[in-house]
Amino acid sequence: MRLFAAVPLAEPARSEIVRLLGALRAEPWPVRWVTDELIHITLKFFGEVPDERLEVIAEALRLASAGGQPMTLTLGGVGAFPTERRPRIIWAGIGPHAALAALRERVENAADAIGFAREGVPFAPHVTLGRLREGQRLPPGAFQSPACELKPLSFRADRLALYESVLTPAGPRYHARELVELGA
Repeated sequence: MRLFAAVPLAEPARSEIVRLLGALRAEPWPVRWVTDELIHITLKFFGEVPDERLEVIAEALRLASAGGQPMTLTLGGVGAFPTERRPRIIWAGIGPHAALAALRERVENAADAIGFAREGVPFAPHVTLGRLREGQRLPPGAFQSPACELKPLSFRADRLALYESVLTPAGPRYHARELVELGA
């Protein structure tokens, strides 16, 4: 099974991202937009793991979440990885937040302790909105489009989730295998 740890997006941020996705889908861009059900902030991708590792990973996430507390996060602007000039992934940013970075670090440490290597890239909290189709480009000035306007609003993050990603012909489907309250 393919597993990853994430912070689910709570209201009102979830509704704002759904609204943003609706505006972006109306643009004639060569992008595969995520479905509304797939909105989250990824902290750690475990990849393909045997079924018997599920409980070990869930326990590691319970330990990582126990060291944290619910936090208030803020939606930022719209951007792209690796850059807006040569985008591959379009995202909505999450304002820098020390508690979120600390949670991600605890998740990385817990995962490393059970045999999952640390990610080799700096943490850039975001919500993935879509991926450009292979070999395609966005029109010049795409990120200045009114469709990219995102309200900078705050929301409470109080859970950590372990999701299973099931790949289907219609796209991935996520199933929460474990939900843990932060600080519990």
